[in-house]
Amino acid sequence: MQTEYCQRREQLMARIGNGTAIFCSAPTTVMHNDVKYIYRQDSDFFYLTGFNEAKAVAILAPHHEEYRFILFVQPKDQEKEVWSGYRCGVDAAKGIYGADEAYPIAELDEKLPQFLEKADRIYYHIGRDRDFNDTILKHYQCLLHTYPKRGTGPIAIEDTSSILHSLRLHKSKTELDLMRQAADIAVEAHNHALQITAPGRYEYEIQAEIEYIFRLRGGMGPAYPSIVAAGTNACVLHYIENNCQMQENELLLIDAGCAYGYYNSDITRTFPIGGKFTPEQKALYEIVLEAQKQAIEEVQAGNPFTAPHNTAVRILTEGLVELGLLKGEIDKLIEEEKYKPFYMHRTSHWLGLDVHDVGVYQHGENPQLLQPGQVLTIEPGLYIVPGTKPAADQPDIDARWVGIGIRIEDDVLVSADGYEVLTAGVPKEVKDLER
Repeated sequence: MQTEYCQRREQLMARIGNGTAIFCSAPTTVMHNDVKYIYRQDSDFFYLTGFNEAKAVAILAPHHEEYRFILFVQPKDQEKEVWSGYRCGVDAAKGIYGADEAYPIAELDEKLPQFLEKADRIYYHIGRDRDFNDTILKHYQCLLHTYPKRGTGPIAIEDTSSILHSLRLHKSKTELDLMRQAADIAVEAHNHALQITAPGRYEYEIQAEIEYIFRLRGGMGPAYPSIVAAGTNACVLHYIENNCQMQENELLLIDAGCAYGYYNSDITRTFPIGGKFTPEQKALYEIVLEAQKQAIEEVQAGNPFTAPHNTAVRILTEGLVELGLLKGEIDKLIEEEKYKPFYMHRTSHWLGLDVHDVGVYQHGENPQLLQPGQVLTIEPGLYIVPGTKPAADQPDIDARWVGIGIRIEDDVLVSADGYEVLTAGVPKEVKDLER
């Protein structure tokens, strides 16, 4: 992997020319009082270094005469390591992570100017760490003040996101191998959940079994808080309480993904708890399934990112009209977004180091074009939310539809000649979900 990280740094340095890029590690976050959450590195920082410790700074200075990749890290401290875990330390930061030079993090203020004074600009993303933002701005202002005397130094700060995130959007073979592993583990977990779900069990039981498989198979754990939503709970898009008992005639919506080697999967399936769809559940489910299938067909290199969503919206709207939940001319309903009470989210997002991964979706008025190596989700749904008030020109919602929530989601890789569904191993046809 170190070769891969080195290649990524070289790609970025080629793009910043005579600039200096600065990246700060993620902060530690507190669960309660003095108990901290398991540490998770900032994705940009990890993408460039593979370094997984807090209180660290990475600098890329392609113009520097001696050191182009510099790490500032916590020094070795045996007493603290007994309590909080192993530290790489300064020396190993060079040997293990390939830094040209490494320093204790306490020396950042002293050492940083030498990597900035000959740069024409600073590349830095203003993040949530206000103290570190202030540190960068302080050095920038100091160098601006002395610029007339030296005639060199940064005269602008530019966000790293526009450069780095376009690199992260295209996955390498190494990244895809990790994503396939994350997908395979999640596929196994979802298939297990399908087998063990039964009336009378609780949502949290299914969650526990899913997340057990995530860890058992070597995953880091859930990619995000697992959604296990029975009945009307499925109408809450980010339902995570997972504490209700499942009933015979309800559907169960499971939205759960695995994190593996920092990369993520993201799968949603909806199926009947008692083994048989009711007529209303089946009718809505088949609309969502057809929308998903046709949206996946739009995942082709050169197509706009919006193509899957537009296709899904049309199929869903047509289906809602056919069932009498909407009325009117299809194009007008879509233009006026009359489908939104039943389908209120987008069909896709990028997937990778982050579940909602980085990368722009649109350039001004022009949507991003799909390209080989990109991975996105395809996840249409329909939600007949209790209490929904239809528009004045739309029909009342018959009670038999109310409380049904359905989403079907897969992870799809754009390939040179089409697409690959990374999560195809979880069944979604009606005949495969009923028993």
